[in-house]
Amino acid sequence: MKVRIGIGSLPVGNGTGEVGGFAELVDELEARGIDSLWLPDLVGTDSVDALTGMAFAVGRTRSLKVGTGVVVLPGRNPALVAAQLASLAALAPKRVLPVFGVRSARPRERQLYPVPEGRRAAVFEEALLVVRRLLAEERVTHHGEFFDLDDVTIGPRPPGRLDLWLGGRAPVGLERIGRLADGWLGSFVTPVEAAECRATIERAAAAAGREVEEDHYGTNLAVVPPEATPAQVDAALAASLDRRPDVDPQKIVAHGWAEARDRIREYVDAGLSKFVVRPATPVGSWRGFLDAFDHELRPLET
Repeated sequence: MKVRIGIGSLPVGNGTGEVGGFAELVDELEARGIDSLWLPDLVGTDSVDALTGMAFAVGRTRSLKVGTGVVVLPGRNPALVAAQLASLAALAPKRVLPVFGVRSARPRERQLYPVPEGRRAAVFEEALLVVRRLLAEERVTHHGEFFDLDDVTIGPRPPGRLDLWLGGRAPVGLERIGRLADGWLGSFVTPVEAAECRATIERAAAAAGREVEEDHYGTNLAVVPPEATPAQVDAALAASLDRRPDVDPQKIVAHGWAEARDRIREYVDAGLSKFVVRPATPVGSWRGFLDAFDHELRPLET
């Protein structure tokens, strides 16, 4: 498996969400030859919008891959999402890595993605089908429960096939990945859980008569830099507990680079090969964080 490690943008509230800080990060990643940049879907924060940020980043670079981690699909018009992705992938072939999710991780943002009550999963699956068909077919007619399209086309369509990954860790979501997706990007999972997630996806894919490629399994990893203050560490652990109150955050958040190396090796042993590393606390400068990243983690790539 090809082990690749990208960078996830900083969470909201770190003081570097301005355009200048984002541009600096993009330039640093390109100059260092780092594999990829991953942007969260956080509306109403100082984080750069995921799809807009992708367009900015691929237009400013020549080799950097850019992904989403993850974009909420239900509540968006899937035809417009497909058109955006098609244009991006046509302008930057093999550098656009879309990952979709069912709902926002932040409860206060869920109102921004309206769907019929109790039908979010069904909307998601039909929307994903619409996106995939529009990216692959010259003209699409679709009459489903939620979307109606008559002889719709988008362009320019990307060369080749654009892989569509999904996030999530609930059993029903993992089963959906096996049936419908090209890969999985997890978050807030332990290595043991990651191995179980992969096994569930593989079983679902086999039952559906399909296969997810061996190296299309990955996860996010939050790293507490050594210079983090005790208060910042406490905040990072609290944020982990907020997302996974059932798991000791020490098993999810890596404290320092040595622990991050060990954790990635554990994930690789569990069958994962794609990683999004992000600082769990504010960093003084991206350059310093990336210096350590280059030295400590990039040797793990294969």
